[in-house]
Amino acid sequence: MSRVLIAQGGGPTAVINQSLVGAVIQSRGAEAVDAVYGAMHGVRGIVDEDFIDLTREPRGTLERVAETPGSALGSTRDKPDEAYCKAILEVLRAHGITVFFYIGGNDSSDTLRILSAQAAKAGFDLACIHIPKTIDNDLMVNDHTPGYPSAARFVANAFAGINRDNAALPGVYVGVVMGRHAGFLTAASSALRTGDDGPHLIYLPERAFDMDGFVGDVKATYDRLGRCMVAVSEGIQDDAGEPIAAKLAKELEKDAHGNVTLSGTGALADLLTGAIKESTGISRVRGDTFGYLQRSFLGCVSDVDRGEARAVGVEAARFAEAGNTEGSVTIHRTADYQVEYRLSPLEEVAGKTKVMDDAFISASGTDVTDAFADYLRPLLGSQIPVLAGFGPERVAKILNK
Repeated sequence: MSRVLIAQGGGPTAVINQSLVGAVIQSRGAEAVDAVYGAMHGVRGIVDEDFIDLTREPRGTLERVAETPGSALGSTRDKPDEAYCKAILEVLRAHGITVFFYIGGNDSSDTLRILSAQAAKAGFDLACIHIPKTIDNDLMVNDHTPGYPSAARFVANAFAGINRDNAALPGVYVGVVMGRHAGFLTAASSALRTGDDGPHLIYLPERAFDMDGFVGDVKATYDRLGRCMVAVSEGIQDDAGEPIAAKLAKELEKDAHGNVTLSGTGALADLLTGAIKESTGISRVRGDTFGYLQRSFLGCVSDVDRGEARAVGVEAARFAEAGNTEGSVTIHRTADYQVEYRLSPLEEVAGKTKVMDDAFISASGTDVTDAFADYLRPLLGSQIPVLAGFGPERVAKILNK
């Protein structure tokens, strides 16, 4: 008999608990499994032996947890080194854990790769299966990653609403969206545009950012339309690859994985709106930083995302039942619109970053293409809002001819 341990790492999402519950229920149904545990706060909970027993948790409770955003088991940004992994393995061995599922993104998959290698070196028979999650959509091999479609839906809806606001009271609006190296989430701001809707300009980390060019683009758009909406990735960088946000920080805050903290501050929005005001003379200029809002927003979950997030958890458990000892569950688009799930080698995913394909980015570098729209549309799910406005007909003037 075997015991299964599940943990969650990195930033929470609106559907990460679907993956958790999918893996729990599937594992509990396996004949060879006699217990399923959850580690609180990722690998930190393993070292601290902070486990909860999910073996006999009521099915109704699990299903309610699945519909709840955020990480039900808590999360962590810890990056285990060799000594940390040794401590993890000692705990797993002591508790008779033979299967470990880690739900997370790039860094979490890399943690699992290191742990798998350490287990093999120690002669410990441990299956390490990565379950994908990230709103940035930047996991290699995957067509897309659970968590992204719901966050993209939030961003698309938010910009569609802001567009109506901006049309009613014209001016310049700048929205800063999450995305360290990949612009997928910022690009989703384009999803509900029609005609002259904003965002009129989209700046992604895949293209070098130039402040003078940015201000010129905004001014030209404002002169043409009488207003301008801009979507900007928090990870925009100069031609040397340095994040613009990092230039603003007096002290660079980094997580355990060495990533510069870009979220949690409005400094980038303030810089960009300030530059527009100073260089163009436009008085009505506003900026927002979406920050954590897009990660686990309750009322904007894609039904496609919900189903696929559950499926990757289920498939992870099935791969383990079939005797696979390591790998990352990956999503592959096979038709319009169908997907299949495969188990890819951890080294193909761990610690690597996928960015937007050139075919998704316009030649100007300030917009997305129809190819990206085709890619994104099915991920957003059903019941997308349909917006409307009045026609151009005017009543003939009498006094002000």
